[in-house]
Amino acid sequence: MDITRRNFLKLAGTAGLALSIGHVDAATNEKFLIAYFSRTGEEYNVGTITKGNTAIVAEIIAQQVNGTLFEIRGEKNYPASYEECKTIASREKATKARPPFVGGVENFEQYTTIFIGYPIWYGDAPQIVYTFLESYDFGGKKIIPFCTHGGSGLSGTEQRITLACPNAKLLKGFAVVGRVAQNDRVQTESIVAENLNRLGLID
Repeated sequence: MDITRRNFLKLAGTAGLALSIGHVDAATNEKFLIAYFSRTGEEYNVGTITKGNTAIVAEIIAQQVNGTLFEIRGEKNYPASYEECKTIASREKATKARPPFVGGVENFEQYTTIFIGYPIWYGDAPQIVYTFLESYDFGGKKIIPFCTHGGSGLSGTEQRITLACPNAKLLKGFAVVGRVAQNDRVQTESIVAENLNRLGLID
């Protein structure tokens, strides 16, 4: 993204203008699914939130690529308490749990590119994300991981997704700091747009 476009984003956000950033090349015949897990409640370095950090990023991606959103929601909700959620997350990682999720993606086979979004918990994606990845045939599809985090970036999750979906083509993912996603819409839109442009998905 060039400096002129970056300045426009900041100006538009300040002025309260609706943004339409780039567009998907219809000639590619790409169909995008944005599947994500996100959590509300007490959040590290952010406070109590009513919309999850990863959900915010997922919605921006869907807007920019005209994709379909699917929220990976557990059959049991994670606690709103940060400390209680940490305890469960740690136990699930240690046991390689596969918590069940509700619902499913209709006509999964029609999607050619799937964004997979998650927060980083204990240096990994929440285990329910792997439940989702192991529930569908990703053969021949492209996967783009994205995460929200407190300072760790993607934290090696790209390699773990490759192991879970060995027949998919993994594209280089991206990360957004959680407090940025929660508190700075313009910067978050800019980060997403830069990465979608890098991937050749928008102009």
